[in-house]
Amino acid sequence: MTTATTTTSAQAADDQFLDAPKAEDLASLLINKERPPKPSALSASLTFGWRTVLKIKHVPEQLFDVTAFPIMMVLMYTYLFGGALAGSTSEYIQFLLPGILTMSVVMVTMYTGVAINTDISKGVFDRFRTLPIWRPAPMVGYLLGDVLRYVLASAVMLTVGMIIGYRPAGGPLGVLLGVALLVIFAFSFSWVWTMFGLMLRSEKSVMGVSMMVIFPLTFLSNVFVDPKTMPGWLQAFVNNSPVTHVATGVRELMAGEWPAADIAWSLGWSAFFVIVFGAWTMRLYNRK
Repeated sequence: MTTATTTTSAQAADDQFLDAPKAEDLASLLINKERPPKPSALSASLTFGWRTVLKIKHVPEQLFDVTAFPIMMVLMYTYLFGGALAGSTSEYIQFLLPGILTMSVVMVTMYTGVAINTDISKGVFDRFRTLPIWRPAPMVGYLLGDVLRYVLASAVMLTVGMIIGYRPAGGPLGVLLGVALLVIFAFSFSWVWTMFGLMLRSEKSVMGVSMMVIFPLTFLSNVFVDPKTMPGWLQAFVNNSPVTHVATGVRELMAGEWPAADIAWSLGWSAFFVIVFGAWTMRLYNRK
């Protein structure tokens, strides 16, 4: 019953988004030789982003991964490891929260690929390809819609962190800058999953490959502990991980510092993901 309801709700969102004009309206356009102007790249992308928001409206339980899951992560890691790693939970939360925030948002990015793969299996993408719009608009729309999820996850985790003792020395400005850096990175990193969403044949495959990539990348970082406590060979990997650079940038910005090197590395990795995986995604999309 739940699956049927979810499927019906998702279909309702697509029907609302792709509502066909009436026959008499089409006839009138043909007779009068009137054609609506072609939408710009920005307009088309924002429209597809709104489609993602509509799907959330019709299937609100998909927000579980950016609400309940982040709360569980913050509480579990703080109270399980805080005393052992930092001597007290109040000390550990100052180090942990920006890192766990980075980890949670990066993990949420994989659902972009799952959503794309689901639409392909339903045949929705075949309808998109017939529209006279900017070709990358559906992909960019997915990512723009998911920005809302990243912001919501950040707000939830910061709220919980403040309740249990997190105090950002950088104040509201530092928090906003840290979240902005994280959202930019997450938007760019999502292009990796758009590629997998187009390449793999089922959403389970996309989920499995995503987990296989994300878990080592996030746990082999400075999210939970300082890399100085790790073996030298492991430090070499951790110190050059994109997640480490982003986590450090977010942590320092929220602490009122300006980590220029880590910000530069984070933005550099973001550009790399967009250029390489964005180009590969569009190649797959055009050949699909």
